[in-house]
Amino acid sequence: MSYRLGVDVGGTFTDLLLINESNGETHTAKVPSTPEDSSIGVLNGIARICDESGIDPKQISRVMHGTTVATNAVLTGKGAKVGLVTTKGYKHVLQVARSFCPGGLGGWVSYIPKPLLAPLELTIEASERMGADGSTVTKLDEKSFREDLVKLKTRGKIEALTICFINSYVNGAHEQRAKAVAAEVFTDIPISISSDIVPEMQEYERTETTVVNSYVRPEVARYVDNLQASLHATMGKDLHLSILRSDGGLASAKAAADNPVNLLMSGPAGGVAGAIHFASAAGYENILTFDMGGTSTDVALIQNGKARIRRETRVGDVTVRAPSVDVRTVGAGGGSLAFVPELTKALRVGPESAGANPGPATYMKGGTKATVCDANVVLGYLPSDVQLGGKMAINKDAAVKAVKLVADAMGIAVEEAAEGIVRIANEAMFGALRLVSVEQGYDPRDFALVGFGGAGPLHANALGILTGAWPTIIPPSPGVLCAYGDATTVVKDEASKTFVTLIKNTNEVALAELYKELTEKASTAIIEDGIDKDELEVTLQADVRYTGQAFQLSIEFTQSDFESLGVDLLINRFDEQHKQLFTFALDDGHEIVMVRSIVSATNTALPEGKKYNSNSRLADCKIADTQIYHAGQYHNAVIYDRANMGPKLAIPGPCVISEMDSTTVILPGYAATVDEVGNLVINPVANATQKK
Repeated sequence: MSYRLGVDVGGTFTDLLLINESNGETHTAKVPSTPEDSSIGVLNGIARICDESGIDPKQISRVMHGTTVATNAVLTGKGAKVGLVTTKGYKHVLQVARSFCPGGLGGWVSYIPKPLLAPLELTIEASERMGADGSTVTKLDEKSFREDLVKLKTRGKIEALTICFINSYVNGAHEQRAKAVAAEVFTDIPISISSDIVPEMQEYERTETTVVNSYVRPEVARYVDNLQASLHATMGKDLHLSILRSDGGLASAKAAADNPVNLLMSGPAGGVAGAIHFASAAGYENILTFDMGGTSTDVALIQNGKARIRRETRVGDVTVRAPSVDVRTVGAGGGSLAFVPELTKALRVGPESAGANPGPATYMKGGTKATVCDANVVLGYLPSDVQLGGKMAINKDAAVKAVKLVADAMGIAVEEAAEGIVRIANEAMFGALRLVSVEQGYDPRDFALVGFGGAGPLHANALGILTGAWPTIIPPSPGVLCAYGDATTVVKDEASKTFVTLIKNTNEVALAELYKELTEKASTAIIEDGIDKDELEVTLQADVRYTGQAFQLSIEFTQSDFESLGVDLLINRFDEQHKQLFTFALDDGHEIVMVRSIVSATNTALPEGKKYNSNSRLADCKIADTQIYHAGQYHNAVIYDRANMGPKLAIPGPCVISEMDSTTVILPGYAATVDEVGNLVINPVANATQKK
């Protein structure tokens, strides 16, 4: 009997979900994160989940892990000291960038750019030049290059080296040779070259992406190596560790350590995968997701059961060319701090967070400032007799004391201040949901809303009201859904190439041959990972634009689509997307910019896990009576235990539904029904099906 383990590290909690691969049985655990070293929290969680489930760690054969190590290295500026090698004449490529200053017309006056990840004093130029057609214009001067590398080595303790030459996306021969020469001088540091990391046109984006890869590479490699060693010591040498990529696929530990730029949005991708799984099983293909944790909230739009993938990933002020699930993040989480500035006396919430340490005041770990979590406790949404993570007690008196500081500063009652805190947090999340829906040409009322994360179900009903997205769905074990997504996703890789050609001039045979070449390249690492070639699924993409546009849209299709419809399908699907976003399409000028092949392992469905009691009664689920504060007044409510709820059971609001990893609030005028999958499906009472 073997098990697989999904692990998701958040800013406040580390979530774990253990799945029996033979019968689908699951076990969950939630432990505090350890920001100083994420692997400590992971190992603590593994010890807890194995102890509570009575399972020998050596029975776990696979660990799938969503990590924020790369993200944190960029956000905190604690990455490696990076040296950069460019083509002669391109030394200032990172300084010039796109000559963009954030803000209005006078934004440049106050704009203070952050230090470059590869500083100018650690940048050298190589005498070489590759033509735009891939031909050699000037050979690499190895003698002077080696001398410059030796000088660079003496300037400072460089921890990673980046090589990015002009036009190397067409022909990377000079970069490959430069890497070999550099490896003789820098014998003990990782060297990244742009033709391996991102072989795409536009030298600034290519350089920035490769530099970021170098910047986080030592930290990620150290983390992955240490974690893998600890896991092997605990679970045996046969354990296979996979890391979740930003695009929702899995990468082997080695691939993740070598190309960590693909992990910058690793954490949020797992929750999206888990939400798709449970929503699709219940028949909802078009959904909005929001994952509210302790530090932030991540939102995404899912159409036809597939997440939208962006070709760029943005973390803080850094934007890289790496695929990621189109997730938008807002600084509103359970630990977001509420405060009243002395000047304005206007209530503010976030983006600063109490994090895992000291955490909200109600945790009694040293926190004294009011947070969204404390406000939920004051309002009765998070009853003080419900424990977080199954182990963490809640102190209501401490929450009231913290929120009272905010209330006194505004001259209002504690309950009013608490409701104000929650409403401001809800509006911040609503704004993020509008970014992925309304601002992309979609009406949120055409989608269902899926709320998860440790704090998501507390706010889901309220977000449903703001968006008009019904039903609002709370999947099983919502607090560890990211870990479920980690454990049930598949290995994925991709290969791309620049191919700037007008579609009307495209040779379909040559394009088909290029796709075949890219598919073989993308398949190599997956096959080396032990997956049979017959078990691979291939998706093809082309980035298309109108001639003269500065951006492009990714068009996705299958091999059979291309064989039957040819390049006409690119024109038709591009025009559809362009109309969706901008309300118009042109008759001519369609141009291919990039082509790529995405290869993934076939997703083998796990056996159905928990069997729900179809004869459950609401009275059997009752824990206690309580009161909640909503819309300026108290309401009598009931606390229920979700573990005892079965399919078709209707739960009228107002009520609080408790489980190990999260707490769901159903507001007055709304009701939930448990579906066959185990989801809580919330609707306004007029739309809800009342069955008992």
